[in-house]
Amino acid sequence: MRILYLDIDTLRPDHMGCYGYKRNTTPNLDKVAADGVVFENYYCSDAPCLPSRAALLSGRFGIHTGIVGHGGTAADRRLVGLERDFQDQTERDNLWYIMKRAGMHTASISTFPERHSAWWFTAGLNEWHNVNGGGMESGEEVLPTALDWLKRNKEMDNWFLHLHIWDPHTPYRAPLEFGNPFENEPLCYDWITEEIFAKHYQKAGPHTARDLSGISDHINPKYPRHPGSLNNLAEVKNFIDQYDTGIKYADHLLGQVFDMLRTQGIYEDTAIIISSDHGENMGELGLYAEHGTADNITCKIPMIIKWPGGKVGRDKGLRYNLDLCPTLAELINSPVNGNWDGKSYAGLVDGNGTFSDGRKFLVLSQQAHVCQRAVRFGDWIYIRTIHDGFQDFDEEMLFDVTNDPHEQFDLKHERPDVCAMGAKLILDWTEEMMKTSKSEIDPMWTVMSQGGPHHADARWMHLYMKRLDETNRSEAARRLEKKHKRT
Repeated sequence: MRILYLDIDTLRPDHMGCYGYKRNTTPNLDKVAADGVVFENYYCSDAPCLPSRAALLSGRFGIHTGIVGHGGTAADRRLVGLERDFQDQTERDNLWYIMKRAGMHTASISTFPERHSAWWFTAGLNEWHNVNGGGMESGEEVLPTALDWLKRNKEMDNWFLHLHIWDPHTPYRAPLEFGNPFENEPLCYDWITEEIFAKHYQKAGPHTARDLSGISDHINPKYPRHPGSLNNLAEVKNFIDQYDTGIKYADHLLGQVFDMLRTQGIYEDTAIIISSDHGENMGELGLYAEHGTADNITCKIPMIIKWPGGKVGRDKGLRYNLDLCPTLAELINSPVNGNWDGKSYAGLVDGNGTFSDGRKFLVLSQQAHVCQRAVRFGDWIYIRTIHDGFQDFDEEMLFDVTNDPHEQFDLKHERPDVCAMGAKLILDWTEEMMKTSKSEIDPMWTVMSQGGPHHADARWMHLYMKRLDETNRSEAARRLEKKHKRT
């Protein structure tokens, strides 16, 4: 059995052809999707990068592993404690060990462990290849290692390869010689009107239209595709063009991987999994090139599985990225861990295993840029904000994601009944999770007790308030100062 896991960072599913996008961003990935199952409502349980992959590998929510943020103790796995055996059973039950227990050779080509000091990510790997870009590299620096690995191991029967491409992640970094393939194509959506953008232009907060570099409009000369600010709709279009170019460039590189598999005669017999760690806001909630909320855009990710002899089709059930651990364990007959929070959907992939209609709701968390929990159920996403990351979000928001996919219309005042339902779902879920937690402390409150989200450090708040004053957003500055004096 050969399994290739393609981890394309910051990839929004609705910017892929197989998910209905009109631009030709993913021709090679779409061909794989046509041979497998496309999951239409797949979400990371904990965003962004570090918490998402912690949940993926462990099969457990961040509230259980302790990893919910990008700094402080909430960026580290909790110690197992007195239950720890000669080896750490928590790590032995992760995604890579599932493969090893089934007799597979495991390898990863990724700079993620070094970028986040997430050394637990390498547990269970026979090989880890680090091209030393720290997550700032472009795919042409990664591809040669991947092609060389496939060439050297073409005779091996049982392997699992994790291949990580960063190009859609901010700052957008596809080589300039790749050009701008969408320069003369209109956007596939026109929801950002002059009126909407005028509101975005006045919005305060990191990674808003005038502060794309976080709290400034600084331009890094190493990444000329990534401007420091957006000042009109033409610049917004160009910015989205650059994001789509990053996606198309990743697809272009991965097409070469698929070509090698075909040349080796093993494409048909290789399972291919395509996914991401989180999405990317492109104007939603007034944010650009950011994945710092627990909203439907940040947390929704692609999942495509082409399984040899497996099913072809689409699934609409609500599912988490952490469901992959039990699913793969069942698909390859590896022992199942009863401590996983994930639920298998193997029957949807091979037609023989466990079948599930999906979950009734999903609870989504973000504690790196803001402190938010949200619940996705029915047509709705309900978001509760504990710390707004200096974005001036209300304490609760409600969006109809079916009729308002870009989250323009907050319906909390019109539908208090739905808000009450969402709040209860989050409360009940939190209590249930804490009953089965190894710690009496919810890691969200750990983040708050340590000064708030890592990417909203109060120590630089005064610098940002100064910038807001200098850019005619003093009213927003005073509002944020007043709000955060309370916290």
